[in-house]
Amino acid sequence: MTDKRDVYGPIHGRPSFRDHIDRGVFPEHGIDPDEAYELLHTGLMLDGRETLNLASFVTTWMEPQAEKLIHDTIRKNHIDHEEYPAASLVEEAAVHMLGDLFHAPDNAKVVGVATIGSSEAIMLGLLAHKRTWRNRRAAAGLPTDRPNVVFGAETHVVWDKFANYFDVEMRKIPMKKDRFVISADDVEPLVDENTIAVGAVLGTTHVGESDPIEEINDLLVRIKKEKGWDVPLHVDGASGAFIAPFAEPDFRFDFRLEQVASINASGHKYGLVYPGVGWLIFRDSTKLPEDLVFSVNYLGGAQPTFTFNFSRGSAMIQAQLYNFLRLGRSGYTAIVETMLANARFLNESLVASGKFEILNPGLAEPVVTFTLKGDPGFDVYHLSSRLREDGWIVPAYSLPPDAEETHLLRVVVRLDLSRLMIEQLLKDLFLAYEGLAAEQPTHKQARKPDVWTSPAHAAAKSKARTGLAK
Repeated sequence: MTDKRDVYGPIHGRPSFRDHIDRGVFPEHGIDPDEAYELLHTGLMLDGRETLNLASFVTTWMEPQAEKLIHDTIRKNHIDHEEYPAASLVEEAAVHMLGDLFHAPDNAKVVGVATIGSSEAIMLGLLAHKRTWRNRRAAAGLPTDRPNVVFGAETHVVWDKFANYFDVEMRKIPMKKDRFVISADDVEPLVDENTIAVGAVLGTTHVGESDPIEEINDLLVRIKKEKGWDVPLHVDGASGAFIAPFAEPDFRFDFRLEQVASINASGHKYGLVYPGVGWLIFRDSTKLPEDLVFSVNYLGGAQPTFTFNFSRGSAMIQAQLYNFLRLGRSGYTAIVETMLANARFLNESLVASGKFEILNPGLAEPVVTFTLKGDPGFDVYHLSSRLREDGWIVPAYSLPPDAEETHLLRVVVRLDLSRLMIEQLLKDLFLAYEGLAAEQPTHKQARKPDVWTSPAHAAAKSKARTGLAK
């Protein structure tokens, strides 16, 4: 018999808080819901605090009304258009609004889709360009067995994944010690009749700069005129597509440029929505081959689908339109201006200290990347670890090959990082610097870029770290 004290007594006096829980075995019996919640809630306190996680671009704050809307719609499966037609219309509205934001020639004719994030959006966009290239070549009686895609090492790993998964030759432009983006001159010798697309980044993950998108577009326009190769430009705006339109409305990165055929944007980054929602927007329907869009007769009606996932939650799509309606251009502009102002303050304070070198002084987005000046007797990995003791999560890493000797720190300034918090970050940073300079640690923590490990190895490391290994 179960002791009533275990059922009605205080949660923290119950067996689940004193007995071992084998995480590898499915439980035989359940426990009280409050008990299950408290076990997981307290366990998650081992994680870093979201607002202090300056490593992440992903949104960590939304208004209470947005969170209520998320709760109201979290039960809706977004793919069920027949059952939830109003929810599906929200996605369609957001696509056309983004077409307008990105200056489509006719925003009523843009096509697009909500995705889990920018990774799925990039995969789908490049797949569409591969299929367009293949169909065009096949119709002309030309070989279709050697497609290639051109992009730089500053891109997200999903670009490499696409080339690997979909059998496309990867023509990847390496970084240089003193240059962390690509140029039109880098792109030109790599483009040929088999190029399905060229990728350009609006706000790089590593450093926070942007590729010269307009210059690359002009190159592709010239190639089309001279050689007849109509090579589309895909703009990876995961970090910058919700910054540039509000910070620099006259900056031409979008459909104002002739060869820009598709743009991806992260709603859960500077779109200001919780994870996960991304967006893929095509200039018009001619950029999305019809043979990639499936019509599914499902639950009472035919519906088109162009995603890798089928079932998915509707909540974050609803939250995205909430932000569009709630903030509008003026609201997004105010938030973007504030984030950029706070990033500039951080940038200028680091420079004024004389201790750091800024790698992206232009601030294409509210991201500050910096490295140590000279050799103070410790490295960026020491500094990152010391800041973690104060609760700050500031990542330290090295750049990709050919620039791997550059080791840096990165601070992503999000909407919930106030000037007051940045001032405290600077105090803690300078104290950590002075402490490490005095200690002169003998064993530096500089290391090679992280390599992929198996899930089993990662799980073992996680168990050991939290003291849950058997």
